[in-house]
Amino acid sequence: MNFLILNGPNLNLLGSREPDVYGQTGYEALCRELKARAKTMGCHADCLQSNHEGALIDAIHEAPSRYDAIILNPGAFTHYSYAILDALKAVDVPCIEVHISNVHRREEFRHQSVTAPACVGQICGLGTYGYIAAMSYFVERENDA
Repeated sequence: MNFLILNGPNLNLLGSREPDVYGQTGYEALCRELKARAKTMGCHADCLQSNHEGALIDAIHEAPSRYDAIILNPGAFTHYSYAILDALKAVDVPCIEVHISNVHRREEFRHQSVTAPACVGQICGLGTYGYIAAMSYFVERENDA
């Protein structure tokens, strides 16, 4: 399987941005770990982070010819990007939404996701392990097919 791992605004600051909420692992280290874990599963993973909504949408649009699944942490776009929702619905590539923190234990505005309805599921509160859990789900689903 080929995974597209998309990360939205401010996730490039992992490791330095609110480490008590998002952990100590930096973004580049996270990508290295996810690529290595994908390889142990017999898969490939590409990581893309952007603070720009259009770049994430473009990557989603290009996914059908390149990827079997999308793992998306939309960051703040979670709460208001109907454009990302529409992009996910427009492609035939399954997606799992991932959040490092437990969004339901945080500010009220973080409890609502407008992008989750286009996803197979949502994982939150497991730290960066959420990305690995998402990859594992897709691999298990593929093996069951």
